[in-house]
Amino acid sequence: MQTHDPATPSVSAVPAEADWERAPSLVDGAMNLELTAASCDLRYWLRSVPNGTLRGQVLGHDPGVRPLDVTREPGPLHQALTQELAFRSIAEEKATRAIAHLVALAPSVETMEFYATQLIDEARHAMVFRNHLRALGVETTPQALGQLAGTDRNAVLIPLEDLGLHVLSYQGDFIGGVVVLTILVEGVLAPAAELSERKWRIFDPAVADIERGAGIDEIRHLSVGSSIARDHLLAHPEDKPRLLELVQRGQALWNDLPVADMVLRREILFQEGLDKHAGLVGDYEIWPGRRLVDTTVEERIGTALEWSETMQVRRLAYMGLTDTP
Repeated sequence: MQTHDPATPSVSAVPAEADWERAPSLVDGAMNLELTAASCDLRYWLRSVPNGTLRGQVLGHDPGVRPLDVTREPGPLHQALTQELAFRSIAEEKATRAIAHLVALAPSVETMEFYATQLIDEARHAMVFRNHLRALGVETTPQALGQLAGTDRNAVLIPLEDLGLHVLSYQGDFIGGVVVLTILVEGVLAPAAELSERKWRIFDPAVADIERGAGIDEIRHLSVGSSIARDHLLAHPEDKPRLLELVQRGQALWNDLPVADMVLRREILFQEGLDKHAGLVGDYEIWPGRRLVDTTVEERIGTALEWSETMQVRRLAYMGLTDTP
Protein backbone atom coordinates (compact mmCIF):
# COMPACT_ATOMS: atom_id res chain seq x y z
CA MET A 1 0.00 0.00 0.00
CA GLN A 2 1.08 3.57 -0.59
CA THR A 3 1.92 5.41 2.62
CA HIS A 4 0.96 9.04 3.10
CA ASP A 5 3.68 11.28 4.52
CA PRO A 6 2.00 13.57 7.08
CA ALA A 7 4.74 16.17 6.64
CA THR A 8 3.63 18.94 4.30
CA PRO A 9 5.63 21.82 2.91
CA SER A 10 3.22 24.48 4.18
CA VAL A 11 0.11 24.85 6.31
CA SER A 12 -2.01 25.52 3.21
CA ALA A 13 -0.83 22.46 1.22
CA VAL A 14 -3.57 19.96 0.44
CA PRO A 15 -2.48 16.28 0.31
CA ALA A 16 -3.18 14.58 -3.00
CA GLU A 17 -5.69 12.11 -1.54
CA ALA A 18 -7.88 14.99 -0.29
CA ASP A 19 -7.59 17.18 -3.40
CA TRP A 20 -10.52 17.32 -5.80
CA GLU A 21 -8.37 17.07 -8.91
CA ARG A 22 -5.65 14.67 -7.68
CA ALA A 23 -7.50 12.22 -5.42
CA PRO A 24 -7.94 8.68 -6.75
CA SER A 25 -11.31 7.07 -7.23
CA LEU A 26 -13.00 5.84 -4.08
CA VAL A 27 -12.37 2.17 -4.84
CA ASP A 28 -8.72 2.67 -5.84
CA GLY A 29 -7.98 4.91 -2.89
CA ALA A 30 -9.71 2.74 -0.31
CA MET A 31 -7.86 -0.36 -1.52
CA ASN A 32 -4.39 1.10 -1.97
CA LEU A 33 -3.86 4.12 0.27
CA GLU A 34 -2.62 3.90 3.85
CA LEU A 35 -3.58 6.71 6.22
CA THR A 36 -3.47 6.92 10.01
CA ALA A 37 -5.38 8.77 12.69
CA ALA A 38 -2.19 10.64 13.59
CA SER A 39 -1.71 11.89 10.02
CA CYS A 40 -5.43 12.69 9.56
CA ASP A 41 -5.98 14.74 12.70
CA LEU A 42 -8.04 17.89 13.11
CA ARG A 43 -5.38 20.12 11.56
CA TYR A 44 -5.26 17.84 8.51
CA TRP A 45 -9.05 18.09 8.13
CA LEU A 46 -9.15 21.87 8.52
CA ARG A 47 -6.34 22.27 5.99
CA SER A 48 -7.55 19.74 3.46
CA VAL A 49 -11.32 19.34 3.36
CA PRO A 50 -12.93 22.82 3.17
CA ASN A 51 -10.67 24.14 0.41
CA GLY A 52 -9.23 20.95 -1.09
CA THR A 53 -12.07 18.44 -1.25
CA LEU A 54 -14.98 20.86 -1.19
CA ARG A 55 -13.24 23.76 -2.97
CA GLY A 56 -15.37 26.07 -0.86
CA GLN A 57 -18.59 24.45 -2.13
CA VAL A 58 -20.36 23.51 1.09
CA LEU A 59 -23.16 21.78 -0.82
CA GLY A 60 -20.70 19.62 -2.73
CA HIS A 61 -21.01 21.19 -6.19
CA ASP A 62 -20.84 24.50 -7.99
CA PRO A 63 -24.25 26.26 -7.96
CA GLY A 64 -24.13 26.39 -11.76
CA VAL A 65 -23.98 22.60 -12.05
CA ARG A 66 -27.54 21.35 -12.26
CA PRO A 67 -29.40 18.11 -13.04
CA LEU A 68 -30.87 17.66 -16.49
CA ASP A 69 -34.61 18.24 -16.79
CA VAL A 70 -35.22 14.51 -17.43
CA THR A 71 -33.89 13.80 -13.94
CA ARG A 72 -36.03 16.46 -12.28
CA GLU A 73 -39.24 15.54 -14.09
CA PRO A 74 -41.47 12.59 -13.08
CA GLY A 75 -40.19 9.37 -14.57
CA PRO A 76 -37.91 6.40 -13.93
CA LEU A 77 -34.71 8.45 -13.61
CA HIS A 78 -36.35 10.73 -11.06
CA GLN A 79 -37.67 7.73 -9.14
CA ALA A 80 -34.33 5.92 -9.13
CA LEU A 81 -32.35 8.96 -8.02
CA THR A 82 -34.73 10.21 -5.35
CA GLN A 83 -35.06 6.75 -3.80
CA GLU A 84 -31.27 6.44 -3.74
CA LEU A 85 -30.68 9.88 -2.24
CA ALA A 86 -33.36 9.42 0.40
CA PHE A 87 -31.78 6.13 1.46
CA ARG A 88 -28.29 7.66 1.45
CA SER A 89 -29.37 10.64 3.54
CA ILE A 90 -30.91 8.36 6.16
CA ALA A 91 -27.85 6.10 6.15
CA GLU A 92 -25.47 9.03 6.60
CA GLU A 93 -27.54 10.42 9.45
CA LYS A 94 -27.48 7.07 11.23
CA ALA A 95 -23.71 6.84 10.66
CA THR A 96 -23.27 10.29 12.19
CA ARG A 97 -25.12 9.30 15.34
CA ALA A 98 -23.19 6.03 15.64
CA ILE A 99 -19.84 7.80 15.23
CA ALA A 100 -20.68 9.97 18.22
CA HIS A 101 -20.10 6.82 20.31
CA LEU A 102 -16.68 6.33 18.70
CA VAL A 103 -15.74 9.91 19.59
CA ALA A 104 -16.76 9.31 23.20
CA LEU A 105 -14.98 5.94 23.43
CA ALA A 106 -11.80 6.94 21.56
CA PRO A 107 -8.73 5.84 23.55
CA SER A 108 -6.43 8.63 22.33
CA VAL A 109 -6.56 12.26 21.25
CA GLU A 110 -5.63 11.23 17.70
CA THR A 111 -8.52 8.79 17.35
CA MET A 112 -10.90 11.21 19.07
CA GLU A 113 -9.98 14.00 16.64
CA PHE A 114 -10.22 11.74 13.63
CA TYR A 115 -13.69 10.46 14.50
CA ALA A 116 -14.82 13.97 15.34
CA THR A 117 -13.92 14.95 11.77
CA GLN A 118 -15.63 11.86 10.37
CA LEU A 119 -18.74 12.75 12.32
CA ILE A 120 -18.78 16.15 10.59
CA ASP A 121 -18.14 14.51 7.21
CA GLU A 122 -21.07 12.13 7.60
CA ALA A 123 -23.38 14.87 8.85
CA ARG A 124 -22.43 16.95 5.80
CA HIS A 125 -23.11 14.02 3.48
CA ALA A 126 -26.60 13.63 4.95
CA MET A 127 -27.17 17.37 4.53
CA VAL A 128 -26.07 17.56 0.89
CA PHE A 129 -28.13 14.52 -0.10
CA ARG A 130 -31.19 16.11 1.53
CA ASN A 131 -30.43 19.42 -0.14
CA HIS A 132 -30.17 17.81 -3.56
CA LEU A 133 -33.49 16.08 -3.06
CA ARG A 134 -34.98 19.53 -2.64
CA ALA A 135 -33.26 20.60 -5.88
CA LEU A 136 -35.09 17.69 -7.52
CA GLY A 137 -38.39 19.00 -6.18
CA VAL A 138 -38.74 16.52 -3.32
CA GLU A 139 -39.62 17.33 0.27
CA THR A 140 -37.17 16.17 2.92
CA THR A 141 -39.35 15.92 5.99
CA PRO A 142 -38.93 12.65 7.90
CA GLN A 143 -42.33 11.60 6.58
CA ALA A 144 -41.36 12.31 2.96
CA LEU A 145 -38.03 10.50 3.30
CA GLY A 146 -39.89 7.61 4.88
CA GLN A 147 -42.22 7.36 1.89
CA LEU A 148 -39.25 7.19 -0.47
CA ALA A 149 -36.96 4.92 1.52
CA GLY A 150 -38.78 3.78 4.64
CA THR A 151 -39.03 0.16 3.57
CA ASP A 152 -35.33 -0.03 2.75
CA ARG A 153 -34.47 1.82 5.95
CA ASN A 154 -36.35 -0.70 8.04
CA ALA A 155 -35.09 -3.75 6.16
CA VAL A 156 -31.43 -2.76 5.66
CA LEU A 157 -30.32 0.14 7.83
CA ILE A 158 -32.01 -0.62 11.12
CA PRO A 159 -30.52 -4.15 11.45
CA LEU A 160 -27.05 -2.71 10.74
CA GLU A 161 -27.69 0.10 13.20
CA ASP A 162 -28.78 -2.41 15.87
CA LEU A 163 -25.53 -4.34 15.43
CA GLY A 164 -23.44 -1.20 15.68
CA LEU A 165 -25.26 0.15 18.71
CA HIS A 166 -25.00 -3.20 20.48
CA VAL A 167 -21.22 -3.11 20.06
CA LEU A 168 -20.77 0.58 20.81
CA SER A 169 -23.49 1.56 23.25
CA TYR A 170 -24.16 -1.65 25.16
CA GLN A 171 -20.68 -3.17 25.10
CA GLY A 172 -18.64 0.05 24.95
CA ASP A 173 -16.31 -1.69 22.48
CA PHE A 174 -14.37 0.97 20.59
CA ILE A 175 -12.33 -1.29 18.34
CA GLY A 176 -15.35 -3.52 17.65
CA GLY A 177 -17.22 -0.42 16.57
CA VAL A 178 -14.34 0.58 14.29
CA VAL A 179 -14.43 -2.84 12.61
CA VAL A 180 -18.22 -2.80 12.18
CA LEU A 181 -18.15 0.69 10.66
CA THR A 182 -15.11 0.12 8.42
CA ILE A 183 -15.84 -3.37 7.12
CA LEU A 184 -19.56 -3.99 7.49
CA VAL A 185 -21.06 -0.56 6.84
CA GLU A 186 -18.86 1.80 4.86
CA GLY A 187 -16.78 -0.96 3.33
CA VAL A 188 -19.73 -2.57 1.59
CA LEU A 189 -21.69 0.61 0.80
CA ALA A 190 -18.74 2.54 -0.67
CA PRO A 191 -18.64 0.72 -4.04
CA ALA A 192 -22.31 1.57 -4.60
CA ALA A 193 -21.37 5.23 -4.12
CA GLU A 194 -18.59 4.86 -6.71
CA LEU A 195 -21.09 3.39 -9.18
CA SER A 196 -23.53 6.20 -8.43
CA GLU A 197 -20.96 8.88 -9.25
CA ARG A 198 -20.20 7.24 -12.58
CA LYS A 199 -23.71 6.41 -13.75
CA TRP A 200 -25.28 9.80 -12.90
CA ARG A 201 -22.47 11.93 -14.41
CA ILE A 202 -24.48 12.90 -17.51
CA PHE A 203 -28.04 12.92 -16.18
CA ASP A 204 -27.17 14.77 -12.97
CA PRO A 205 -23.61 16.17 -12.86
CA ALA A 206 -24.39 17.90 -9.56
CA VAL A 207 -25.06 14.62 -7.76
CA ALA A 208 -22.00 13.10 -9.43
CA ASP A 209 -19.90 15.94 -7.97
CA ILE A 210 -21.53 15.40 -4.58
CA GLU A 211 -20.60 11.72 -4.76
CA ARG A 212 -17.06 12.60 -5.82
CA GLY A 213 -16.56 14.76 -2.71
CA ALA A 214 -18.17 12.20 -0.43
CA GLY A 215 -16.01 9.50 -2.00
CA ILE A 216 -12.83 11.43 -1.23
CA ASP A 217 -13.98 11.59 2.39
CA GLU A 218 -14.70 7.85 2.40
CA ILE A 219 -11.18 7.05 1.21
CA ARG A 220 -9.94 8.65 4.42
CA HIS A 221 -12.57 6.99 6.60
CA LEU A 222 -11.88 3.49 5.28
CA SER A 223 -8.11 3.86 5.26
CA VAL A 224 -7.82 5.30 8.75
CA GLY A 225 -10.37 2.89 10.22
CA SER A 226 -8.38 -0.02 8.80
CA SER A 227 -5.17 1.42 10.21
CA ILE A 228 -6.68 1.80 13.68
CA ALA A 229 -7.88 -1.82 13.65
CA ARG A 230 -4.52 -3.06 12.35
CA ASP A 231 -2.54 -1.21 15.02
CA HIS A 232 -4.87 -2.51 17.73
CA LEU A 233 -4.45 -6.11 16.62
CA LEU A 234 -0.67 -5.76 16.41
CA ALA A 235 -0.69 -4.57 20.02
CA HIS A 236 -3.45 -6.96 21.18
CA PRO A 237 -3.35 -10.16 19.09
CA GLU A 238 -5.51 -11.86 21.70
CA ASP A 239 -8.47 -9.82 20.38
CA LYS A 240 -8.31 -11.38 16.92
CA PRO A 241 -10.75 -14.27 17.58
CA ARG A 242 -13.34 -11.92 19.06
CA LEU A 243 -13.09 -9.41 16.22
CA LEU A 244 -13.02 -12.13 13.58
CA GLU A 245 -16.21 -13.58 15.03
CA LEU A 246 -17.76 -10.10 14.93
CA VAL A 247 -16.86 -9.74 11.26
CA GLN A 248 -18.30 -13.16 10.45
CA ARG A 249 -21.48 -12.39 12.36
CA GLY A 250 -21.81 -9.09 10.54
CA GLN A 251 -21.21 -10.68 7.16
CA ALA A 252 -23.89 -13.27 7.88
CA LEU A 253 -26.29 -10.47 8.80
CA TRP A 254 -25.44 -8.57 5.63
CA ASN A 255 -26.07 -11.66 3.50
CA ASP A 256 -29.53 -11.96 5.04
CA LEU A 257 -30.48 -8.35 4.29
CA PRO A 258 -32.47 -7.58 1.11
CA VAL A 259 -29.76 -5.31 -0.27
CA ALA A 260 -29.72 -7.04 -3.66
CA ASP A 261 -33.46 -6.51 -4.05
CA MET A 262 -33.11 -2.82 -3.20
CA VAL A 263 -30.26 -2.24 -5.66
CA LEU A 264 -31.98 -4.28 -8.38
CA ARG A 265 -35.15 -2.23 -8.06
CA ARG A 266 -33.25 1.04 -8.51
CA GLU A 267 -31.13 -0.27 -11.38
CA ILE A 268 -34.22 -1.44 -13.27
CA LEU A 269 -35.64 2.09 -12.99
CA PHE A 270 -32.31 3.57 -14.07
CA GLN A 271 -32.17 1.21 -17.06
CA GLU A 272 -35.65 2.22 -18.11
CA GLY A 273 -34.61 5.86 -18.03
CA LEU A 274 -31.30 5.12 -19.75
CA ASP A 275 -33.07 3.33 -22.60
CA LYS A 276 -35.52 6.20 -22.98
CA HIS A 277 -32.89 8.95 -22.97
CA ALA A 278 -29.88 7.18 -24.48
CA GLY A 279 -29.35 10.06 -26.90
CA LEU A 280 -28.40 12.35 -24.01
CA VAL A 281 -25.66 9.97 -22.88
CA GLY A 282 -23.98 9.43 -26.21
CA ASP A 283 -20.55 7.80 -26.01
CA TYR A 284 -19.94 8.59 -22.34
CA GLU A 285 -17.95 5.74 -20.76
CA ILE A 286 -18.94 4.59 -17.28
CA TRP A 287 -15.49 2.99 -17.02
CA PRO A 288 -12.68 2.84 -19.57
CA GLY A 289 -13.76 1.14 -22.77
CA ARG A 290 -17.39 0.63 -21.72
CA ARG A 291 -20.14 3.03 -22.78
CA LEU A 292 -22.88 3.57 -20.23
CA VAL A 293 -25.58 3.00 -22.87
CA ASP A 294 -24.16 -0.47 -23.54
CA THR A 295 -24.26 -1.62 -19.91
CA THR A 296 -26.99 -3.76 -18.40
CA VAL A 297 -28.59 -3.91 -14.97
CA GLU A 298 -26.74 -7.13 -14.22
CA GLU A 299 -23.38 -5.75 -15.35
CA ARG A 300 -23.59 -2.61 -13.22
CA ILE A 301 -24.68 -4.54 -10.13
CA GLY A 302 -22.07 -7.23 -10.72
CA THR A 303 -19.29 -4.66 -11.07
CA ALA A 304 -20.26 -2.94 -7.81
CA LEU A 305 -20.36 -6.31 -6.03
CA GLU A 306 -16.93 -7.19 -7.40
CA TRP A 307 -15.54 -3.88 -6.15
CA SER A 308 -17.10 -4.51 -2.74
CA GLU A 309 -15.73 -8.03 -2.39
CA THR A 310 -12.25 -7.06 -3.57
CA MET A 311 -12.10 -4.08 -1.23
CA GLN A 312 -13.32 -6.09 1.75
CA VAL A 313 -10.79 -8.89 1.18
CA ARG A 314 -7.96 -6.36 0.82
CA ARG A 315 -8.91 -4.43 3.95
CA LEU A 316 -9.46 -7.52 6.11
CA ALA A 317 -6.05 -8.85 5.11
CA TYR A 318 -4.45 -5.49 5.89
CA MET A 319 -6.08 -5.43 9.32
CA GLY A 320 -5.01 -8.99 10.04
CA LEU A 321 -8.60 -10.20 10.27
CA THR A 322 -8.41 -13.37 8.20
CA ASP A 323 -8.84 -17.00 9.15
CA THR A 324 -5.13 -17.65 8.62
CA PRO A 325 -2.76 -17.11 11.58
